[in-house]
Amino acid sequence: RRSYRVSALDLLIRRLMSQRASLERAASLITQLPGPALQIGWGDGIAYDHLHEILRRRDLFVFDKAIAAPETAAPQPEHRIIGDPSDTLPQAWERWRREAAFAYLNFPAPARAAAALAPLLAPLLRPGAIVILESEVELPGWEAVAAPDGARDARERHRQRDIGAGRARNSRPP
Repeated sequence: RRSYRVSALDLLIRRLMSQRASLERAASLITQLPGPALQIGWGDGIAYDHLHEILRRRDLFVFDKAIAAPETAAPQPEHRIIGDPSDTLPQAWERWRREAAFAYLNFPAPARAAAALAPLLAPLLRPGAIVILESEVELPGWEAVAAPDGARDARERHRQRDIGAGRARNSRPP
């Protein structure tokens, strides 16, 4: 019996194809929702570049401690939220209270770290918003969305904010 090993290059290609399929699926799910898109974590900028391309008519804001990118590739200064997301997400509650249509947690956080950021992110997202994260996290008021076709390495998990969450629209975030 022969065992087949998948090469590191094939694993990388699968991961990137899955990431692209996930981002494009999320973009298609939010076409009817108004509001900005949020990327939490800069990473290497590849995801931002693709999101910027597929979400052309939507503002895309990046939250991270630092954004190391050439000026020609980085978000405009007004689209950068620099600082620890655990501090800067609550600071954004007044700016985008329940307005964002999409959020992408662009870092492989352990489930507990993603779970800690979720309540800080939730007040920014409108009902029906889509969130993509790599950790398997159960979020109250959020529903799992099936992985897109073409996601062979389904690291990204999709969540959708409960449509009924809009009833609390006038209440203040925690």
